[in-house]
Amino acid sequence: MPLAKALELAQEYDLDLVEVAANARPPVCKLMDYGKFKYESAMKAREARKNQAHTVIKEMKLRPKIDPHDYDTKKGHVVRFLKQGDKVKITIMFRGREQSRPELGFRLLQRLAEDVQDLGFIESNPKQDGRNMIMVLGPHKKKTEAMAEAREAQAARKAERQGLAHESEQDVEEPAEEPAEA
Repeated sequence: MPLAKALELAQEYDLDLVEVAANARPPVCKLMDYGKFKYESAMKAREARKNQAHTVIKEMKLRPKIDPHDYDTKKGHVVRFLKQGDKVKITIMFRGREQSRPELGFRLLQRLAEDVQDLGFIESNPKQDGRNMIMVLGPHKKKTEAMAEAREAQAARKAERQGLAHESEQDVEEPAEEPAEA
């Protein structure tokens, strides 16, 4: 269709003539409301960014001579991070004579990796870096899956609370009226 006729059609329907494929032979154009098109594409991009999750590397620092209770607490944090879909960098800091016994740190890292084996995997094997030994754990499930599960769990808790509140309102009975004495 000639350009003049296409422009005339666009004005007649109060639309814009937009070139879709400039490199095609002949060039391809389309009649559309360009403002509406830009708005819809911006909304799609915004929605895509909202569902996007960027990976975060959390860090947990340990010492080779860690107390069992402290180890359990730190392991709980690692478990929480892996459940949220984040990577965890575990650093063991050696001080003084501890530096001559890196096998203690290696064993501690292996123990931690075995304890959280169902939630994550060893992404980077333990390696000595000066006074520190570092290992990176990665989650089995992606961040987006973890976020979706968290949203579902939150919605279930909210529904449960509303259900409990509704039941408690029904359980409250009004006292029965006593017969009037004549």
